Order: sequence, then C-alpha cells, then structure tokens
Amino acid sequence: MSPLEIVAALFGVVCVALTIRRHMACWPTGLIQVVLYIVVFYRARLYSDMGLQVVFVVIQIYGWYLWAKGKREEQEVRVVRLSKIEAWIWVIVAASASAGLGWSMKRWTDASLPYWDATATVLSLIAQFLMGRKILESWLIWIAVDVLSIGIYAAKDLYVTLALYVLFLAMATAGFFEWKKSWGTRLAAERV
Repeated sequence: MSPLEIVAALFGVVCVALTIRRHMACWPTGLIQVVLYIVVFYRARLYSDMGLQVVFVVIQIYGWYLWAKGKREEQEVRVVRLSKIEAWIWVIVAASASAGLGWSMKRWTDASLPYWDATATVLSLIAQFLMGRKILESWLIWIAVDVLSIGIYAAKDLYVTLALYVLFLAMATAGFFEWKKSWGTRLAAERV
C-alpha cells in the first residue's frame, strides 16, 4: 500500500460518486485518478491495467466533451439503452479483444495474470466508452469489471485498490439503479 495508491483510490471514489449523480465534475476527477493509477499499475506489473489508464486519459477527455455538449443541448445528461444487436456486438468485441490482449501480454511481456488483467482492461474500456455515451448498460459492465478486479487486486496484494473496487461494486450497483430510474422517468415523460 502506497500513499499514491491511497490518493488515486480517493479520487476514484469521488469520480464514481459524481458519475452516479451525472455531475460533470466526474470527468476531471476521473482524469486525475487515471493518471495516478498509471504509476500504481506500472509498479505492480499490471501492464494491461496500466495501458488502460493511458487510454482512459483520452476517454476521460472524450466523455467530458460529450457530456458537456449533451448538457448544453439538452440541459441534462440523458440516459439511453443499448439495442439487443448492439449488446451482442459488444459481447463479441469484448471476448475477442480480451483473448487477443491476454495472449499478447502472456507472449510478449512478464505481465502478471495476463488473461484476467486483459479481460478487466477490455471490459473497462467498453464500459467507459459506453458511459461517455450515457448508456445505462455501462454500469452492468462496470459491475463485472469490479468483481473481476477484486480478485486480481487480491492476488497482487493491492489491498487499498481491492477495497476501492469493493466500494466501486456497491457504487456501480447504485449507479445502475439511479440511471435506470432516470431513464424510466424520461421515458414516461416522453410518452405523455
């Protein structure tokens, strides 16, 4: 456990709490978190997770832009759903990319837990991309990531980060229900 890991975890908690509330400040807070976790995961030799944080820098900026644009146009962050076809496409992308990244990490690096780490990384990328697009199902993917990550961080003795992901699991569950309520309210209002 390092002070850097603790600070990164605290920014993560604030980021997710703001995201649940659909508050724009979730994006800059998340940006700080991912920059700090680049260093944490590098030190733990979780290279897929480290690379994920690098990509998250870009995705945080992209999500921030989308939410700011959407809020200007609609006055609120409006939650939407995936179609069944879109959901299946994302399942296929997740499985393929996880297998490919896991194989690459096992073959060309000394990565620890290459397939598990790769799967958590790929699912995180998909969840974050969908969250930037305000898609309800992003929370379900985050729940899967949190469960998987709890096991990974336990195996790597990253106990602060493990505790963070236990909290993230609870928060993602709350986020799903909060966003689902928002989606249902909007849908009911549109029917009137």
